[in-house]
Amino acid sequence: MDGIDRELVALLQQDAASPYATLGKTVGLSAGAAHERVRKLRERGVIRRTTVDVDPAALGRGVLAFVMVESSAWMGDSAAAFAAIPEIQEAHVIAGSASVLVKVRTSTTEQLQDVLRRLYAIEGVSGTQATVSLETFFERPVSPREEPRRT
Repeated sequence: MDGIDRELVALLQQDAASPYATLGKTVGLSAGAAHERVRKLRERGVIRRTTVDVDPAALGRGVLAFVMVESSAWMGDSAAAFAAIPEIQEAHVIAGSASVLVKVRTSTTEQLQDVLRRLYAIEGVSGTQATVSLETFFERPVSPREEPRRT
């Protein structure tokens, strides 16, 4: 990715509905050239999907929890079981004392408790530890403008 690609991705992260003419003008390309670059970014998998950022509280999903899932077996093959629980927004296989970290959004703590019950129904799950978020300072996407730091 060159600087123009990075700038296009950053602009699309701010507003995925930006017209190609606006994108092109901002980065110094024609609308057609901007469209072609975005198409290639999609083909290469840099842009995985286009979505809308919705306020979870406005949809009645104001309870946010992060749940550490402990297991008695390897959980790396259990993606479908976690994905079958619609309140789970993200699931990550992790290293450490737990095997999986999930991000859960529900309407109430009672619904969160129900999600925890359903997690225990997944084969291999032996425990959970939930942390409820009281406030989110910010969430941000990966910035295409910053080069990864090398140490």
